[in-house]
Amino acid sequence: MYEKNYLLIPYNLQFFAPDGEGGEKTEDPTSKKLSDARKEGKVAKSKEIVNGVSLLGFFLALRIFLGFAGVRIEEIFRWIYTIFPDIVNMKGGLTMQAFMGIFRTLIGKTLIILMPFLVIGFAADFVTNLVQVGWKPTLKPLEPKLSKFNPISGFKRIFSKQSIVNLIFAIAKITLVFFIAYTSIKDQAKTLFLLYDISLKASLSLIFQIIVDTGIKISVVYIFLGFADYAYQRWKFKDDMKMTKQEVKDEYKNTEGDPQIKGKQRQRMMESSQRRMMKNVPQADVVITNPTHIAVAILYDNTKDEAPRVVAKGEDYLAKKIKDLAKDSNVPIVENKPLARALYATVEIDEVIPPELYQAVAEILAVVYTNRNQQVS
Repeated sequence: MYEKNYLLIPYNLQFFAPDGEGGEKTEDPTSKKLSDARKEGKVAKSKEIVNGVSLLGFFLALRIFLGFAGVRIEEIFRWIYTIFPDIVNMKGGLTMQAFMGIFRTLIGKTLIILMPFLVIGFAADFVTNLVQVGWKPTLKPLEPKLSKFNPISGFKRIFSKQSIVNLIFAIAKITLVFFIAYTSIKDQAKTLFLLYDISLKASLSLIFQIIVDTGIKISVVYIFLGFADYAYQRWKFKDDMKMTKQEVKDEYKNTEGDPQIKGKQRQRMMESSQRRMMKNVPQADVVITNPTHIAVAILYDNTKDEAPRVVAKGEDYLAKKIKDLAKDSNVPIVENKPLARALYATVEIDEVIPPELYQAVAEILAVVYTNRNQQVS
C-alpha cells in the first residue's frame, strides 16, 4: 500500500455564483431600477434591426444614386487622365504641395459621391435606434470599468444563454444570405451568359443590378430576423431586470425611508398633535359626545370666528381622555349622538363647522351659555 499526496488548492465558490443578491428574482422591476438602467445605457434593443435597416438603406441608395455615382466616378478618371501629363512634365518632379492639392481635390470629389450613402446610412441608424429606445443619450457605456476585465465574468459570458442565441442568429443569417444569394444568381443565370455579347458599360450595369436586387432581398430578411431578435431582447431585458424581494425592500428603504422609522415618525407627529389638541380642551365651550365612542370639543369666539370651531376631537380612548379633561376643567359635556357623529366625520380640527350644523350647535351653545350665566348670578 502506498499513500497519494494531493495538492489542495483553495478557491471560493462565490466567484461562480450569479451576480446580485441572494434569492430568486421574481419581482417585476421598479420604475427606479428601469430609470437607473436607462441612465447606464442598458435598454432593450436589437442591433440586428439597426444593421438590417442600414443595409436596406444602403442598397436603396445604391439603386437611386448609382447613375449619379457612376457619372462622378467617370469624371474622376477623366480628371486624373487629364492632369497626368502635367504631372509627368512638371519641372522638378511632383512636389509635396502639388501632391497635397491633388489629394485634397480627389478626397473632395470622393466625398461628393459618398455623401448620399453616408447621410442615408446615418439617418437609418439614428431613426431605428430612436424608435427602439427613444431619445436619451448617455456616455455611461463608454466609461471604462474594471469589471469588464474580469476573466471569470468573461468566461461566463462565453458560455451564457446570450452567446447561444447569438450563435443561432449568426448561423441563421449565414444560411439565409447564402440561400438568397444562390437563388438570386440562379434566377439570373441565363442573363449572365449575355455578358460576353454586350458592352462593358452594359455588363457593369447588369452586374450592379443583380447585386442591388440580391442585397435588398437579404436586407428585408435581415430585418425580419431583427424583429425576432428584438422580441427576444425585450423578454431578456425584462427578465434580467427582475428583482428579488429583498432588493425591492432595500430600494424602498433607500428611496422612501425605513418603514419602521417612518412609522415612529408618524406616531411622534400624532402624539404631538394630540398634545396640542388636548391643550385646547379646557378653553372649549362644550364637548359633544356619542356618548362613549366619540367626543368633539367646540369653541366659539365671536371676535375671531364667524361660526363655532372644532378645537379637539377623538374616538374611543382619545374620546375618553377628552371627556376626562373636560370634567377636570369644568367644561360642559352634552350627549347628542347624531351631531357628534356629523361633527367628527365632516369637520377637521381647527375648522369652523359647516352651515348645515349651525342650528344644532347653536341650540346646545344657547343652553350652555344660559346655565353658565345662571351659575354666575
